[in-house]
Amino acid sequence: MKQVTIYTDGACSGNPGPGGWGAILMYGEHKKEMSGGEASTTNNRMELTAVIQALSLLKEPCIVDLWSDSKYVIDSLEKGWAKGWRARGWKKADKKPALNPDLWEQLLELTERHSLRCHWVKGHAENEYNNRCDELAVAESQKYK
Repeated sequence: MKQVTIYTDGACSGNPGPGGWGAILMYGEHKKEMSGGEASTTNNRMELTAVIQALSLLKEPCIVDLWSDSKYVIDSLEKGWAKGWRARGWKKADKKPALNPDLWEQLLELTERHSLRCHWVKGHAENEYNNRCDELAVAESQKYK
């Protein structure tokens, strides 16, 4: 299987408010940047959308190293929370509704096609790719102001 590295980030001005997402996909010497946004959304929805959009570009099953500064995304995937929410009909362990089930459904479907390794990266720090994703996401969110 091909090995792909993906960096993602989401941004929101107000929560909810205008938001954006950014992603960078790297495979060998190839690098692709992508971004988008919405007029009214939340930071977590933008974080999820970035991962969904990036994984959607992969045309075959891959080994994916996913880097994100979102504990919400990384922990929900790594610790199996999202799969638990789905198994309980999109309810959390405390019986409260899980947020963003529409996006989690899409993301879980995509992760089942790939061998995913999740990595948390400190946001707004020294990682050039995370910082670039943040720039892309913020630029997109500005379009809706």
